Amino acid sequence: MRILASELPAERSYRLITGLVVPRPIAWVTSLNDDGQVNLAPFSAFTFVSPKPPLMGISVGRKGSIYKDTAHNILRREEYVIHIGDASLMEAIHESSREFPAQVSEVSELGLNISPSEQVSVPRLTAPPVAMECKLRHCIEFGDTRSRFLVGEVLLFHIRDDLLRDGKVETKALDPIARIAGPNYARLGEIVTMKSVFQTVKT
Repeated sequence: MRILASELPAERSYRLITGLVVPRPIAWVTSLNDDGQVNLAPFSAFTFVSPKPPLMGISVGRKGSIYKDTAHNILRREEYVIHIGDASLMEAIHESSREFPAQVSEVSELGLNISPSEQVSVPRLTAPPVAMECKLRHCIEFGDTRSRFLVGEVLLFHIRDDLLRDGKVETKALDPIARIAGPNYARLGEIVTMKSVFQTVKT
């Protein structure tokens, strides 16, 4: 099958791409709206950009001509928190993707608990095993749909104690969930450990 990309409308292109770029990690983001209420939304166009300083990027799209609440909130306050949810939070993550009115807090609607952050004014969720307090550093618009790629610096990591070993995250213990096409999610399958390619080769 051949598909000419220029003939695809944005929605069909989105469906195709999100079925090909899989699995995708999910950034579960809290932000504050104009009234100081906590907004919560998941984003699966999510990656890290730099290790020093630690920079994380999320792509926030539009619904029609209107940007999602998260983009508005982050650009206004320049602070937010990215969480990594585990399998126990799959339903809550999925439900938080629903289109709630801007004045409604998804955190309250879903009965989730929050705690004050230390470096930013935006509260963090208490249930996820990982939370990263972020300060906005860059906003770049891409494509005809003008999706906003928001890059934030992680000021503080909150990581559950049992997840770190020798400075590395125990991925199996983290039990992260990933997004695939449609309303579908995935967990880790078999983990295959390969010999490090960064070891010195003897000659």
